[in-house]
Amino acid sequence: MKRTDEELRALCIKGDGNAQNELYHRFAPKLWGVCLRYAKDRMLAEDILQEGFIRIFTYLDRFQNKGSFEGWMRRTMVNTAINHYRKNLKISKEAEYQDYLIEKSGDADALSQLSYEELLEMVQKMPTGYRTVFNMYIIEGYSHRDIAESLNISENTSKSQLSRARAYLKIRIREIYGDER
Repeated sequence: MKRTDEELRALCIKGDGNAQNELYHRFAPKLWGVCLRYAKDRMLAEDILQEGFIRIFTYLDRFQNKGSFEGWMRRTMVNTAINHYRKNLKISKEAEYQDYLIEKSGDADALSQLSYEELLEMVQKMPTGYRTVFNMYIIEGYSHRDIAESLNISENTSKSQLSRARAYLKIRIREIYGDER
């Protein structure tokens, strides 16, 4: 008989290794997508997934049944990815060099024609700042204010990084597909 999330959580808090294994295998596939969106490659995504589950198991007793358990784990995984970004933050001049490439129209149609795998690959190749803001704003639905607070940047920097991320995607789409799409 399959255990409920609440039963699993209670057993994990008591240190039951089998329950921890079951919880991991139940939710890792769902949380893997979050990690892939924030990471530049699969190896980094695996690191984020492992770090995230360590945090989940460490802080399981802090879940207060406000919202879904899966949502709480997802938020923990996003925070782990953001913390990883903060630890590895490096100033990139790349953004300054791409300012002149930013355009305001056309990207939505091109993006809608890409397959999920194509878009994911392009997002993973983005500079870290672009990728993080793009994921937080477009995928996770954060506001620029929330992004600024989470990443310790200004709202204008968040907006600029998102604009540059979109321009980056448009450029990559044109390089790969030309004007076909």
